[in-house]
Amino acid sequence: MGQPVVISAAITGAMTVPSQSPHIPVTPEEIARSAIEAAEAGAAIVHIHVREDDGRPSARPELFEETYELIRNGCDAIVQTTTGGGVGMTIQERARVVPLLQPEMATFNMGSFNFGIFPVAERTESWQHNWEQEYLDSTRGYVFTNTFADITYMCDVMREHGVKPELEVYDVGHIYNVLHCLEKGLLKPPVHVQFVMGVLGAIGPRPEELMHFHQRAKELLGEHTWSVAGIGYRGQFHLATLSLILGGQVRVGLEDNLRLAPGQLAPTNASLVQKIARIARELDREPASPDQAREILGVRAA
Repeated sequence: MGQPVVISAAITGAMTVPSQSPHIPVTPEEIARSAIEAAEAGAAIVHIHVREDDGRPSARPELFEETYELIRNGCDAIVQTTTGGGVGMTIQERARVVPLLQPEMATFNMGSFNFGIFPVAERTESWQHNWEQEYLDSTRGYVFTNTFADITYMCDVMREHGVKPELEVYDVGHIYNVLHCLEKGLLKPPVHVQFVMGVLGAIGPRPEELMHFHQRAKELLGEHTWSVAGIGYRGQFHLATLSLILGGQVRVGLEDNLRLAPGQLAPTNASLVQKIARIARELDREPASPDQAREILGVRAA
């Protein structure tokens, strides 16, 4: 077998709303159950956001605590919390999960950009909740703010609590922001970078762009690990397959993509993990166990 691949499952997130799919987990119990199933299917990392009972993205500490404990009690996967939060949250709201839970990993967004998920509203015919359409439409004027002050703040919080950051890179300039943090000693090498591709307002989900990302990171960052999270069905599976070929890691899940195949909603996060695990094995890459993933990414055991 070739080198193992770390599969991350993004269980639920701020880019989707419940009206898009009946399979999006909402409550702590649903999110935890979906995460545990994804881990059993081959995910070494489960990436979590939390939601209110009506599905609205949330940063409430008690929701994170309950969800985190349920997952930790049910599997050995690395539980990676978001610090991306949802539309309109402050950097303090987004970061407070880090000292609260001191997870093994947490995401860390490396720059500001226009963040447009309003096209989802244009494709949605009916709504479950009255907040959803307004939430999506509000992103026509939304900038996902991650200033250098915010980045420094997040570096300090993660370093203080011993949390391995996953550096979310949405555009090429964000790689240079990672380089800046390395040069200033704000980040410790080797870093782990996640290329997030396909959000309207940032880089598109094209194979050529992933090759560009990969080359720039190799030239600028030295030794590092990397993964790709593509938005939408083709973005998710086409880019994940290319990442497998290039030696990178992969992320799949209902946060980024709701379809198992064109026109077919994915019934679970586990079904998406099973699909990419099958593709990985066809390319002679075996899904890494959680302990293998900790070693590959340099993550301290919880």
